[in-house]
Formats: sequence, C-alpha cells, structure tokens
Amino acid sequence: MAALSEKLKAKVRNRANRLCEYCHTDETWQYVPFTIDHIIPVSLGGTSELNNLALACFHCNRRKSNVLIAVDPETDEELKLFNPRQNIWNEHFSWSHDGLQIIALTATGRATLVKLELNRERVIRIRAEDVLVGRHPPKGDKIQEK
Repeated sequence: MAALSEKLKAKVRNRANRLCEYCHTDETWQYVPFTIDHIIPVSLGGTSELNNLALACFHCNRRKSNVLIAVDPETDEELKLFNPRQNIWNEHFSWSHDGLQIIALTATGRATLVKLELNRERVIRIRAEDVLVGRHPPKGDKIQEK
C-alpha cells in the first residue's frame, strides 16, 4: 500500500474540521497528530480514495482496527460501525448535557460507542478540561437537555 500524500491527508483533516470523526475530539489541542483511518480497511478491500478515509484519533483508530461490525449492547444484533462518509454524526450521537459523555441515539451509535470506547475515562477527563475553557463540545454537535 502506497503512503498517503500530504495533500490527501490535508483534505481529510480539513473536511473533518480537525475533529476525530468518531469521538469528535479536536486534534488542535492534542499532543499527537491524528491518524488517517481507512473506513473500510485495505485488508478488507478498502481503497485509499478520499471517500474511504476519515480523520481518527489514535485511540479510536486503534480500537476500530480492521473491524466493520460491532454488537449493539441492547439487542445483541451485529451492525455496521458508524461510517463518517455514509452516516451523519448528529443522527447517531449527541453529547450529555455537561458535554462529557457521548450519548448513542441509534443502534449503530450504541454498537460504535461500545466498540470504540468513546466514553473512556481518559477522554472524559480531556473533555472536562476543554469544557472549562469553552472549546468543547464542538460547535454544531447536538447536546442533550437536562
């Protein structure tokens, strides 16, 4: 597999507004640049075309790995993971009223939330600090009412 060009990586970053397209963490304030995720992994026939790439923080990318399916914890049904090129984040997720926890709104959201551990302890601590300085949750994201 050929390395992705810097131009292509920049297109992915700009399209995502520098947010991890899974957990919506902002890359701007992180110490480590985010990775470019192949939504459908190359190992499963995915390509390195723009429409198969997503910006992903290290943790979401590592937990997703080459997986396309996860289990909805409420129904035990196997479902496709959230796909940032086919799904709209605000239709599958919202933020808790305090902006710390991602709330799944759909079965796909629940399966993805569990598989990628979108509310892992470390990221909640980061979100709490970001809320205090007014840079979280991202503008345009849905927030639950109290």
